[in-house]
Amino acid sequence: MKTEVGMYMRIRKGMFFSVLTLLILMVSACVTEPVQTARQGIVPSVDGSPIAYGVQGQGEPTIVFVHCWTCNHQFWKDQIKHFSQTHRVLWVDLAGHGESGSHRDRYTMSAFGEDVAAAVNAAEADKVILVGHSMGGPVVVEAAKRLGNRVVGIVGVDTFFTPFKYPKDQEAINAFVKPFESDFHGTSEKLLRSMFAPGIDPSQIDRIVGMFSDADPKVGVSAMYELFQWNAEHADEDLARYAGILYNINAAPTGEETAPNDHVVMVPGVGHFIAQVKPQAFNQALEDIMTKLAQ
Repeated sequence: MKTEVGMYMRIRKGMFFSVLTLLILMVSACVTEPVQTARQGIVPSVDGSPIAYGVQGQGEPTIVFVHCWTCNHQFWKDQIKHFSQTHRVLWVDLAGHGESGSHRDRYTMSAFGEDVAAAVNAAEADKVILVGHSMGGPVVVEAAKRLGNRVVGIVGVDTFFTPFKYPKDQEAINAFVKPFESDFHGTSEKLLRSMFAPGIDPSQIDRIVGMFSDADPKVGVSAMYELFQWNAEHADEDLARYAGILYNINAAPTGEETAPNDHVVMVPGVGHFIAQVKPQAFNQALEDIMTKLAQ
């Protein structure tokens, strides 16, 4: 009987150490896995406006995501999650948007460019690809002027080279902006709902449009006016300046639209909100562009 008990105890003891060894190996494996780093901060822009930014992931170049008119970095959540697995990702909320404050009265593309540059400097990013959706396109071009050789690529998302005809003269700009001054939220919602391709799930449209509901009319009106001014005064010269490293991911709602040049990637079956409606297609397009930029 004592022999059997002794044997039983030795077996139990052996099982205990086997389990303990397995646990140690599992913990060791977890420790050696690449760790995703994430931090958030506030940095003052040139005019003192507090700019919220976040950094996640590792690996150069750093991909900087800049949102569109009256939205915020949450619009990039699928891209932040995807690209932070292989690269360092930096998001920015422009002044008066999202988690950022503001000390300004005019929301110019130049001032927004300073916001992005401040966040890039705070993150100590040495090599960056700037990605800007819609209004974010001119913003990242302005940021590139301030960041110099650190910018290895610029990607506009459904901006530049699109069918949208920007008002160019002062009278046309004022006429376009005026309805937003009298009924900002109603006019904004009408505009946003017109930017989706046919056949998109209505609940998805409601979700995306709803994310604009907290927009500050003062910020929105000024930013729209200044966006049109930038396009009239700077677009031609600035786009030519960065033509070598400037790419676009643009919408092809019907699937029949063709790319205006070989630096434009068309995503079929989607409207203005490409990254939000078709995140996988957008991510693949951006990865392909990054490969080209690396070459």
